[in-house]
Amino acid sequence: MNCPIKRWTRRKEARPEEILLAALSLFVEKGYSATKIEDIARVAGVTRGTPYLYFANKEEIFKAVIRELLLPKLPLGGEIVDEWQGSARDLLCQLFTTWWEVMGETQLSALPKLMIGEAGNFPDVLQLYHDEFIVPGNELIRRALAYGVARHEFVVQDMEYALHILSAPIVMAMLWQHSLCRCSPEPLESRRYIAASLDILLNGLLLRKG
Repeated sequence: MNCPIKRWTRRKEARPEEILLAALSLFVEKGYSATKIEDIARVAGVTRGTPYLYFANKEEIFKAVIRELLLPKLPLGGEIVDEWQGSARDLLCQLFTTWWEVMGETQLSALPKLMIGEAGNFPDVLQLYHDEFIVPGNELIRRALAYGVARHEFVVQDMEYALHILSAPIVMAMLWQHSLCRCSPEPLESRRYIAASLDILLNGLLLRKG
C-alpha cells in the first residue's frame, strides 16, 4: 500500500532558516518597507501563516536575520585572532578577506545599506546590529592592532578612531555593491579592492626616504 504524500517533506526545524533567507533576499530586492510577510512566506515555500509560528512580526524577522544569519559568522574572526602566530599585517589581511567572504560575497552584504536606510524607522534593530555585531567586530580589529603594536609592527596613535578607519573601506564596498555599482561600467573587483585598501592603510601614500 502506498503511503500518502505529506505536504511538508522538509524538516520542521529547517523552516525558520528558510524564512530568514527568504526575508533577507526580499529585503535586498524590494527594501524592508515594501516587503510583506506573505511575500516572505511565498519565497520560503511555506503557507502564509507559517512565519507567525516563529516570529511575532516583520521587525522580529529583521532582528532574527541579524542574530541567526550574521552573528554566527563572528566566531570565525575570533578563531583567526586567537590562533594567529604570523605577522600582524597578514593577520589583518586574513581578517578582512574572511569578512568579505562570509559577508561581502553573500546577501549579508546588503545589511549595511539596510541599516542606514531603516535606522530612523527601526532604532531597536539598529541598536541590535551595533551592539551585537559592530562592537564585537571592532574588538576583533582592536585585538589585531594590539597584536601588531606588541610585535612592534604597527604604531597606532588613536586606537578608537583607527577601528572605524580600518573597517570603513569594507563597509563602503558593500554599500557600493548595492547602489552605485549598478551604474558603473565595470564591477567591483573585491580582492583587488581589499588589497589596495590594506596597502594604503598599512603603507600610506607618502614616499619614505630610506
